[in-house]
Amino acid sequence: MNRFFNPSSVVVIGASNSPFNLGATICRSLHDFSPFQGAVYAVNRKGEEVYGCPGYTDVTDIPGDVDLAIVIAPAKVVPGFVKQCGERGIKRIVIESSGFSEGGEMGKTLQQEIDKIRRAYGMRIMGPNCLGVLNTENKFCCFYGVQKDNFDTFIQESGEISYIIQSGGIVVIVLESFMSEVVKAAKVVSIGNKSDIDEADMIEYLNTDEKTKVICMYLENIKDGRKFMEIAKKVHKPILAFKVGRTTEGVRAAQSHTAGMANNDLIFENACKQSGVIRVDSISELHSLPKIFTHMPPLKGKRIAMFTNSGAFGGITADLLVQAGLEMAKLSPETQERLSRTGRIFNVSNPIDLGPALSMQTFLEIFDILLSSEEVDGLLPVPSLWHPMVIEAIMELVKKCHEYGKPAAIYTPNAAEKTILYRNKYKIPLFVSPEEAVRALEVSHRQYGYHLMKEAAQQRTDFEKRLRRSDSAYGDYVEGA
Repeated sequence: MNRFFNPSSVVVIGASNSPFNLGATICRSLHDFSPFQGAVYAVNRKGEEVYGCPGYTDVTDIPGDVDLAIVIAPAKVVPGFVKQCGERGIKRIVIESSGFSEGGEMGKTLQQEIDKIRRAYGMRIMGPNCLGVLNTENKFCCFYGVQKDNFDTFIQESGEISYIIQSGGIVVIVLESFMSEVVKAAKVVSIGNKSDIDEADMIEYLNTDEKTKVICMYLENIKDGRKFMEIAKKVHKPILAFKVGRTTEGVRAAQSHTAGMANNDLIFENACKQSGVIRVDSISELHSLPKIFTHMPPLKGKRIAMFTNSGAFGGITADLLVQAGLEMAKLSPETQERLSRTGRIFNVSNPIDLGPALSMQTFLEIFDILLSSEEVDGLLPVPSLWHPMVIEAIMELVKKCHEYGKPAAIYTPNAAEKTILYRNKYKIPLFVSPEEAVRALEVSHRQYGYHLMKEAAQQRTDFEKRLRRSDSAYGDYVEGA
């Protein structure tokens, strides 16, 4: 699977110099925009060179070794090209062409033919009807239609969040969202119709990828539910999934897009809970929530202490916390007394009303008191960004969260543009709404629960294995005696 993301050489089948040719955009991206060092070949009817990539009329004519084939040609000719790849010994193929099982009976027949050829030659296929892969670490990208400014935007920084996305359009939305986020992408794969490689295969691969810390998915259907659950249960990295098909209309739309029946939604919901997959409620959560995992320790309990210098947000966030299944931490008289000695605080019960006249030292004392308290599992700070000192205090809070092993979901009640500006400038995990911040704490706590569940299951499995070995050894001993 790693060869899809780290090929040493590539052929783009269907790339030509015809106007608006999509394969040509891949050749141009790999040859002109990317620092990709491997050979890139083009295959087309004229055998012509495309953006500096040598051209051939047949895959079998290419003189050098080829690690990966990218096919973006009319659906009816794709099976023939797949067969050429098999004859040439190319074992990895990305089929970006559409017109297969999502396009009616003829398309289904073509997809079945491709799968038959794949099995005969022992190949692995991504797609068809997909966008391909992106690896921000080595800057390899085989998305079609990418221009120079798109390329720079998509891979400006390598990150720790990897995406498995069934739709190419969602890929673009997610990657553009990273322009205003503190997290960045590691690997992105668009799996399309999933004739061969599916979401479970990619989860299994990304679980072994050292660069990936969080796995996110956009799905329109599950290809093999049992396989999906069995592999997801083995993964200790957070898995966030957004899946369409909650309504009859959504199911119908998904089927026409990637030929995937969207499955029974209730079954998918229960499968997620059993296998430790966190189901998210929107596309935006796929890029807004991961930072709670990459930038903060896990939330091990439900008790949250909140402090704000805007009293209105005390009530707003308290409601949201309780609705999310979390709790407002009950601060003891001793803790409240310690807080009252730190400065001019208007209210020392939870939620804590800080008031406007606070120094850096006061902030630091409050952080230490709350994070060291056994009554508190995590924080929900709601400070207004009215002074540069507040930003400095937030940066110190992030450090202290790691020191004490407790998270903070930081919401700054300012215009979203201001929050995003500070988030990008100072690389701090700020949320742009109280709903986002509370949701982040909720999924962090849920992931910690899944982690404990999986650890317990693994311990049971290990114990049963030891028990079986002991029984076997005892049986051998008795038989020998």
